[in-house]
Amino acid sequence: MVMQVFTNYRPVQNGAKMRFALRRLPRSIMNKPYISVVIPIYNEECVLPEMYKRVTSVMDAYGKPYELVLVNDGSSDSSIKFLENCFKDRPDIVHIVDLNGNHGQYMAIAAGFQEAKGEVIVNLDADMQNPPEEIPVVLKKFEEGHDYVGSYRKDRQDSWFRTWTSKLNNRIRHWATGIDMTDQGCMLRAYSRKIVDAINASHERSIFISVLGRKFAGNPAEVGVEHHERAEGESKYGIAKLMRINFDLFTGFSLLPLQLFTFLGLFLVGITSILLLVGIVNLFFDETFTLLAYSFIAWLLSFAIFGIGLLGEYLGRAYHTVQGRPRFLIKKIYRKE
Repeated sequence: MVMQVFTNYRPVQNGAKMRFALRRLPRSIMNKPYISVVIPIYNEECVLPEMYKRVTSVMDAYGKPYELVLVNDGSSDSSIKFLENCFKDRPDIVHIVDLNGNHGQYMAIAAGFQEAKGEVIVNLDADMQNPPEEIPVVLKKFEEGHDYVGSYRKDRQDSWFRTWTSKLNNRIRHWATGIDMTDQGCMLRAYSRKIVDAINASHERSIFISVLGRKFAGNPAEVGVEHHERAEGESKYGIAKLMRINFDLFTGFSLLPLQLFTFLGLFLVGITSILLLVGIVNLFFDETFTLLAYSFIAWLLSFAIFGIGLLGEYLGRAYHTVQGRPRFLIKKIYRKE
């Protein structure tokens, strides 16, 4: 049985009498979720059944209207087939965003944020290294009045090298950008509708959801969460990719690298001026200074080449932004109207 819900009595003048008309609420408002859980997925067929079971169990028990926004980031395995079955199983809460190719984790999250309808948006990785059972921990902190709640891994289950490099990156990122985040790589986070709208309005090519959320937040908070070993599959982030991401992060949120080269340039101008004077004097007394001079020139050229490359990174980011090309393309959206 389908029940029509009416609300808001509206007075209507009819001659000398006053009657009241009932105004029907749109179905989209009636069914609007309070919480959106956005999960990017790339070749995760091994963990999807367990992930889906645990996330729905946790959110059902939480007791507030919610939706699952599952983003298929161009998976080449059978991930999309399982997601389609999830949609058929619970079309009232499961919504699928199927991208036309692999655009990367952050772009997949951005696509999910674009489609999320909730007032509170939670981001979770599909690998369950941050257990779905920790979602209520983040939501409880959010409901204390914060507009952004980040998380950090209390007891990391990664290798010592990965843990050490992550901590080093966090320190460097804080020093370079001034953005205070304990654990940038922990993706379990909660965002207010206002923060997500601000992120959606950003059109950067290299977008960092967690960092942008923290930057836009007026009343941020953090909470510690459990961290488990990856159950199946392998991490999509190798050393080279992590280095690329962090370089994009520094050039996307800070002018400090350029400023450091400005100060370095001034310092080297002073040093080379002194050496030039010393070289002129030594020309009259010692011919062996030539080798030292050539070595120093080569050293300066290496710094100059690196500086040009750094400047090129900033110009490249501006170039991509000016082009205005879409950051991702959506092949299909599965959503019950």
